[in-house]
Amino acid sequence: MQYINIANEGVKSLSPYQAGKPIEELERELGITNIIKLASNENPFGFPESAKQAIINQLDQLTRYPDANGFELKAAVSKKFGVQPNQITLGNGSNDLLELLAHTFASECDEIIYSQYAFIVYPLVTKAINAVAREIPAKNWGHDLNAFEAAINDKTKLIFIANPNNPTGNFLTEEEIDAFLEKVPSHIIIVLDEAYTEFTKTEERVDSFGLLQKYPNLIISRSLSKAYGLAGLRIGYAVSNPEIADLLNRVRQPFNCNSLALASAVAVMNDDAFVEKVAENNRLEMQRYEAFCQQYGLEYIPSKGNFITIDFKQVAQPIYDALLREGVIVRPIAGYGMPNHLRISIGLPAENDRLFEALVKVLNLK
Repeated sequence: MQYINIANEGVKSLSPYQAGKPIEELERELGITNIIKLASNENPFGFPESAKQAIINQLDQLTRYPDANGFELKAAVSKKFGVQPNQITLGNGSNDLLELLAHTFASECDEIIYSQYAFIVYPLVTKAINAVAREIPAKNWGHDLNAFEAAINDKTKLIFIANPNNPTGNFLTEEEIDAFLEKVPSHIIIVLDEAYTEFTKTEERVDSFGLLQKYPNLIISRSLSKAYGLAGLRIGYAVSNPEIADLLNRVRQPFNCNSLALASAVAVMNDDAFVEKVAENNRLEMQRYEAFCQQYGLEYIPSKGNFITIDFKQVAQPIYDALLREGVIVRPIAGYGMPNHLRISIGLPAENDRLFEALVKVLNLK
């Protein structure tokens, strides 16, 4: 018996998600130490002290189920961003929310629109529910919203927009997004995935919650894995109009967010100093990466995220392998259709120095 024969048709075409290589795995494979990981866009400052204290305070309650409604976290998000608690849906990371959105609003024969080179979870959830994928060719490695508009038809149910986009770092302005939303029929759900929004400059950041007041078919998805440093706890949230939030909460699994994640998220939601420190390091170190690339003639995609994607003008897998032997883990993205590129997370200054030194050695740069 081959069980793939009885699987959902969409699932048959999927491959398992390939995460960034863990440090422990590289240690086992090559027997080396002092490894740095710049592969998964994680927070280089580590776990916030505010979250550590929240976890300590929660330990005696771990025999109890978590608050299924996430009252305190919803209250914290509500206060910080001026939205109502009944607009908020909590997820086991924003990935959980993206899957939840697809299951809620699309099914077989419906069409879901997303961009080429966009976050790989979009095609994954589309195929998993056997919906029709409409992958729109990228424009300068980013979203071509005019082409998105042209692709809309009577079968379109859902549109995913990542801003900034992973893995390319491209960014759409508020004016561009607003103009696109204005043209989308109100029965089509638009998901604005803002997992990296905290790394954008305050003056350029999209007022997505303001747009939500204007467009009730908009859903904003955010993560606490990146700037907030809670990747290992898996926590995220979506904000939408209350009717959509009600539908999402009907499908959402009970207790999908654990007690430690909820407590930590409440703590870091109010820890502006930590997030600002993270964003400032990212801004300064991004300038160093750009200067390094310019110095050695390496082509890169300008990024508004906490990573930079470099085009090596050759298949990048051997470069990735050579960097591993130097104790530096980055991210190959051939699975995104970008075999000549590597995505590199922005680390602390000393980590970035190691990466620069390793690239000079591996590429024999002069």
